[in-house]
Amino acid sequence: MRREWSPEQLIDSWTLDDDDRKLLRNKSGASRLGFSVILKFFELDARFPRHGGEVPSAAVDYVAQQVGGDSAVFASYAFSGRTIEHHRAEVRRVLGFRECTVSDEDKLAEWMADEVCPVESGEDRLRAALLARCRAGGLEPPGPSRVRRVIGTAQAGLEQRFTTAITSRLSLQVAARLEELVRDGPEPPDDERPDSETGNDGEAVVGGGPALLAELKSDPGRLGLETVLVEVGKLGRVRELGLPADLFDGWPEQLVAAWRARAARLYPSDLRACAGPVRLTLLAALCWTRTTELIDGLVELLIQLVLKINTRAESRVEKEMSGEYRAVHGKTGILYALAGAALAHPDELVRRALYPVVGESTLQDLVAEAAANQRSFARRVQVVLTATYSGHYRRMLPRLLEALEFRGNNSAYRPVMDAVELLTSYAAAGSRAGHYAASDRVPIEGVVPTDWRSAVVDEHGRVARVPYELCVLVALRAALRRREVWVPGATRWRNPEDDLPADFDDNRDVHYEALRKPRDPTAFVAELQRRHREALDRLETGLRAGTTGGAAITTRRGEGWIKVPNPPKQPEPAVLAELKTEIQRRWGTLDLLNLLKDADYATGFTEEFTSVASREVTDRDTICRRLLLCLFGLGTNVGLKRVAEAITTASSARSREATDTDDGDAEAARSDQVDSEAALRRIRWLFINRDNLRAAVRGWSARPSPRATRRCGAAAPRARPIRRSSDRGRRIS
Repeated sequence: MRREWSPEQLIDSWTLDDDDRKLLRNKSGASRLGFSVILKFFELDARFPRHGGEVPSAAVDYVAQQVGGDSAVFASYAFSGRTIEHHRAEVRRVLGFRECTVSDEDKLAEWMADEVCPVESGEDRLRAALLARCRAGGLEPPGPSRVRRVIGTAQAGLEQRFTTAITSRLSLQVAARLEELVRDGPEPPDDERPDSETGNDGEAVVGGGPALLAELKSDPGRLGLETVLVEVGKLGRVRELGLPADLFDGWPEQLVAAWRARAARLYPSDLRACAGPVRLTLLAALCWTRTTELIDGLVELLIQLVLKINTRAESRVEKEMSGEYRAVHGKTGILYALAGAALAHPDELVRRALYPVVGESTLQDLVAEAAANQRSFARRVQVVLTATYSGHYRRMLPRLLEALEFRGNNSAYRPVMDAVELLTSYAAAGSRAGHYAASDRVPIEGVVPTDWRSAVVDEHGRVARVPYELCVLVALRAALRRREVWVPGATRWRNPEDDLPADFDDNRDVHYEALRKPRDPTAFVAELQRRHREALDRLETGLRAGTTGGAAITTRRGEGWIKVPNPPKQPEPAVLAELKTEIQRRWGTLDLLNLLKDADYATGFTEEFTSVASREVTDRDTICRRLLLCLFGLGTNVGLKRVAEAITTASSARSREATDTDDGDAEAARSDQVDSEAALRRIRWLFINRDNLRAAVRGWSARPSPRATRRCGAAAPRARPIRRSSDRGRRIS
């Protein structure tokens, strides 16, 4: 129960009514006050306080004023003995509760295993669910040790049912492949490894056995062609395990995610120590979940890579054309004259105000030159894009089309799907033809933009493969981002219809009402258009009045563009300044690295970081030190290289000082040299990934330091108080 109560909250929750006072007629002194306190306490928390320290002192004082006694006598109220047992029995009888028996605990454990444990894994939430169930069922909750026993029994029962169900869906061959991931023994020589560990084009892909398990725990590298090829190879090796697509059907996603996180933190030796069904379920959850994550990652890499190719090509052409001369002579002077004439005669017609300054033929030449430059820019971008794609990035297309399957539900994007199928057939055949065959049905409309038609289709009507593939990738990227095309087996990029509630078709009205959207698409579009028109009208009014804060309408690459200036620096909040002043007054200047060290000392969050390798060779103290250095370098954007250079400089200075003074710090100074850039980068690769960072954040928030606990207290969620009914005397609301 929380410790701080306002006067209004005390009146609302701790006030004794007439029915309460009737129960106090045969009580006096400490017994009278103690009974009143535990009665109101039980109404709020549906349990009895274990000792007087659990009751807020403000509540004791407020109740003492109502019963006409001194709050100090509450300290003499005994929380053990016949008196309090009699009081507890009376409270249970009045409020309609009963003690929890062993049979009730078994039923609670079974209910939690069926309803709560599959979707909740935190001990605090499980305990809250158990207490709420007891409250709803009129049961006095068991003690802390018995609560832990009920939760443990429920978790064990769920684990047994879950592992039995999952292992029964695994064939003997699949189970053997999963066991191979944690085999104990040296890796086979390169010449004895199976052919599947090498890609079709001779590129090394993910290794088998423990090597595959280590790769599954690692995140993809930087955006690029090599990362795509490595991720495709990793996905192919995971699929070779042969996990059934419906392996976890019928089980909540939260439960599968919890087992996946549990498996990601275990070393092969830890997995080998688990029982057989548990080990297989852990490995299956990790591999099955990583399959969907790899598919999502490949789709995101494809989207980002297509954007990167286009952006780099446009930037390269812009740089090349920026220094070229213009055909019309003296354009700067012409622009200056036009601007001056427009400002001098803002209300005149264009023909009267501008044509006397700059002739109509000159303006026509300017327009024609700008259009020619725009067409030249587009043609050069096409040439650079085609050359970049065919010379480097085209290698990823066959591998991507082999690894991913694209589907669509919208008939408007059928040309894109037909184009992808055409690319897939040519990639599977390994054709090196420069043009598609005349007998092939090559979709153009809806796939190839108008300004790319001349680059894709030649004068003989033949379709060139390289520029057409580029157009298909761009169209596919747009369709994926609109969720019109989806990928089976993915999570983020899955069929959008799977995101709908299971009862959506039967209860459309209810769901549309919850979203506050009309069922009629015409009304929805009309409302959206109205809002857009109003927003554009406000923008136009603001532009005319000059109240847009610097926003303006300009052109970019020949198209309209709304330019928004960077926001100015915001003033520092007064509260933040006061907080800085108070921190400076109490502790002086704080170093962020020292804060990280103190946080790790108080919470031990670095223990949540586990290596993606099969074992740890470096001692844990060194790993923790390097982890803190890496987190500092990455979090502050200083970089690992500068952190390593600073360590080297500082250790060299200490080494010189130790040599000059001939003291015992020379060995300590030399030991700092091991924290080199290579060592930090290895720690970064082995330990710092998405799963470990999330586990560290959860561990940090779940295990506050003792000082923080004493300072802040344990803030438990407030339950609704128990009220009385007129017909039964007491009821739960």
